[in-house]
Amino acid sequence: MFNQVVEFVGNHWSLVGAFFVVLGLFVFTEQRKKGQSINTAELSRLVNKEDAMVVDLRDSGDFKKGHIVDSKNIPNTKLADRLGELESHKDKPIILVCPMGQLSGTAGGMLQKAGFTQVLRLNGGIGSWRAENLPLVK
Repeated sequence: MFNQVVEFVGNHWSLVGAFFVVLGLFVFTEQRKKGQSINTAELSRLVNKEDAMVVDLRDSGDFKKGHIVDSKNIPNTKLADRLGELESHKDKPIILVCPMGQLSGTAGGMLQKAGFTQVLRLNGGIGSWRAENLPLVK
């Protein structure tokens, strides 16, 4: 089987190269839509030094069980209807937090399309915050 793959690549190198170029462009575009990924230390620095707003995208039940201090709960399913609540932070860092870091990409794209200039997302979501034993409030 390996020999067949090598033969295919040898005979169709331009096709394989084009595939990787398209794949690279797709990944690059998707990453830009989502907003920059940051870690927990960077989140803390941005909140303390640059007046960043943390937006927790989890549902209100999960939010009440424990959330990052001073974060604002706007469930992912209601974000489009509640963008107005974030208008005063349009030119400030907004950090999106979801359960595992997967939902924040879509939300980040929505915020960027709405004109928010500094959209960031917590890598690993609230799960990474918990894994590092950082404080949560109830």
